[in-house]
Amino acid sequence: MEHDLSPATLAQLRRPRPYPAVSVLTPTHRREPDNTQDPVRLRNVVAEAKKQLEADPAISRERRTDVVRQLDQALSEVDLAFAEDGLAIFAAPGEHQVWSLARTVPERVVLSDTFLTRNLVSAQSAERPFWVLSVSADRVTLWSGGSGRVTEERIGGFPLTRDLAENFDAERQEQIGDAPSTFRDQDTRQFLREADGALGALLREHPRPVYVTGEKEALTVLDDVGSVARDAVHVPHGGLAHGNREAVWRVIRPVQEAEARESAAAVARELESARGRKEYAAGVDEIWQNAREGRVGLLAVEENFRVRVRDDLGDHLVPADSGDPKAREDIVDEIVERCLETGAEVRFMPDGTLGDAQGIAGVLRY
Repeated sequence: MEHDLSPATLAQLRRPRPYPAVSVLTPTHRREPDNTQDPVRLRNVVAEAKKQLEADPAISRERRTDVVRQLDQALSEVDLAFAEDGLAIFAAPGEHQVWSLARTVPERVVLSDTFLTRNLVSAQSAERPFWVLSVSADRVTLWSGGSGRVTEERIGGFPLTRDLAENFDAERQEQIGDAPSTFRDQDTRQFLREADGALGALLREHPRPVYVTGEKEALTVLDDVGSVARDAVHVPHGGLAHGNREAVWRVIRPVQEAEARESAAAVARELESARGRKEYAAGVDEIWQNAREGRVGLLAVEENFRVRVRDDLGDHLVPADSGDPKAREDIVDEIVERCLETGAEVRFMPDGTLGDAQGIAGVLRY
């Protein structure tokens, strides 16, 4: 299952496909007992997608057979043991993809000439993915983080390793009479320089905030020999290049939580300032109107804010009842995607922090 929505991947997902490009979305659950319903719901929503394919006279038998086969292959690749909060299956002639999302999605099936990506975009923005680079003299490990976890990634040449014994100069140590720091060794400096270069190449394809962990001396040398890692958040803590994901997360979590508190406070101050300048909007209807016009410069959304609305009863969005077939279940995700498309900064806030804004607020450009 896919997790990393890079700009290049998003562009590829958004390109037009031969009809039908099928998007299947369903909520999933991380823990018991809620996750016991996931296998049945997943099979049912895929069955609904096949039913819609069968009922569409615009789809040839050959193309229908192809897409049904893609759906079956995608279904076989889903491992609900690693489920998060939502799942998206995309299938079109000759291709399929499965995406696991750290944000809930409405259950739906859409047949179109493009895949439905707004929920992926919103989930990626809410997850706030990041990289952790853990450095030592003989190993540099890359970790992918987001949604309360980190996992080791083996991409971009990582992990980088070398054998320190091959670089041990016994004759030099005997002549000098001391044991010089490993990090002053030229081979070690070159090793860290290569790590910095590999990180730079990775960030060009997958830009994210970066945390770098290691002994203080290792971080100093990395700053000295490289150019990319010096802009990262430095976390002086050795041993994590050889550690496990639980150890890395224990070190990174308090740093992230402190940053999140400061970030939320900064956003609240900016919203209050915008209110004084009359450049403030709040509530889903008002934000939706401004988002469509590209006026939102900063969007703040509470983490779990979801709202069901209808937009066919006039010029404004109105609340909709559960089960209303004309309701738009993912209007918040649509707003997030629209704001990102028009260059807005999107920040997800702890629930309850936006006060009378009813879960969503923004700073307007004009």
